[in-house]
Amino acid sequence: MAIWVLRYGHRRLRDARASTHVALVARALGAAGIIFQGEKDDGLMERLRKITKEWGGKFEVKYTEEWMKDVQEFKTNGGWVAHLTMYGEGLPAAIVEARKRKGNGLVIVGSQKVPIEAYQMADFNISVTNQPHSEIAALALFLDHYFQGKELGLEFVGAQRRITPSKMGKNVVSCDEKGQV
Repeated sequence: MAIWVLRYGHRRLRDARASTHVALVARALGAAGIIFQGEKDDGLMERLRKITKEWGGKFEVKYTEEWMKDVQEFKTNGGWVAHLTMYGEGLPAAIVEARKRKGNGLVIVGSQKVPIEAYQMADFNISVTNQPHSEIAALALFLDHYFQGKELGLEFVGAQRRITPSKMGKNVVSCDEKGQV
């Protein structure tokens, strides 16, 4: 089962950094891809594709104008939808139920105010806390809880570069065409 992220309401000038971080967290923590809705930002999408090519793995980057149609199509194809909001049900209980679902998951992460239709279409409206918080942190916590920490050991096949863990300093190594150091 794959998890996708729908970044609702992206605004090129206001949200470029936060939307980039939403996508980077999604990619690093095991999502299959991200779908942007809002202002089309070809530069952002191309940078994310370049990062995936350089750092390996499979991560798709798409754009949609009709997010409700895409959500409905996702559900029609057997998937389930989670909307991350501070007004939702608690993360621990919702994750248990989400993991029981068959099919792929779509996680809606808002940039601007999300319309009521997102709440209505979601199978789960999930809150990591009922306090104001970052949508980036909420996505990271959702993915970590959903994958039960297994995403932390993901292998990103085909990487051109890898980071070698170290207590101090930056150790970035180049990889061969097979992604090996």
